[in-house]
Amino acid sequence: MRTNTKKLTMLAVFAALAFIVMTFGRIPIVLFLRYDPKDIIITIAGFIFGPLSSLMVTFIVALLEMFTVSDTGIIGFFMNIISTASFACLAAYIYQKNKSKKGAILGLLLGSITMTIIMLLWNYLITPIYLGYPRSEIVKLMLPAFLPFNLIKSVLNSIFTFLLYRPVLNSLKKANLIK
Repeated sequence: MRTNTKKLTMLAVFAALAFIVMTFGRIPIVLFLRYDPKDIIITIAGFIFGPLSSLMVTFIVALLEMFTVSDTGIIGFFMNIISTASFACLAAYIYQKNKSKKGAILGLLLGSITMTIIMLLWNYLITPIYLGYPRSEIVKLMLPAFLPFNLIKSVLNSIFTFLLYRPVLNSLKKANLIK
């Protein structure tokens, strides 16, 4: 019981940190696309506690965002879940299967590729509905805007997750917050 309470508490802390980072760390890139580093925190949570925990934190943060700072409503909520889960959950799943540098790199690489492909598809399908643009105009933005944005976002998230995971893990172990 104590372990579950500790884990839930830590996941709540990760969700709170991801929300704070998302709220104050937003960087506008192009059009309505903004980079925020919440996926780094969520992926680290997934590396520590597993992909389902990563999904839980993703859902909590997306829900908090939708009801507080988001201007994209329910569409942004689902786009956030799809984007973050395709990156963080896959990376965490692969890392759980091979807890090594190689496993982390492979997970982050495949998470990046998967998230980029999935978000291109979802941007193609959903953005015309959300923005009211003709699909033909969205298609023109796929290569010059959506593809580079998603690649840059996933590469930054991968680099920072890789650099921060060990220090965060070691600090949490040292503080006796995880085993």
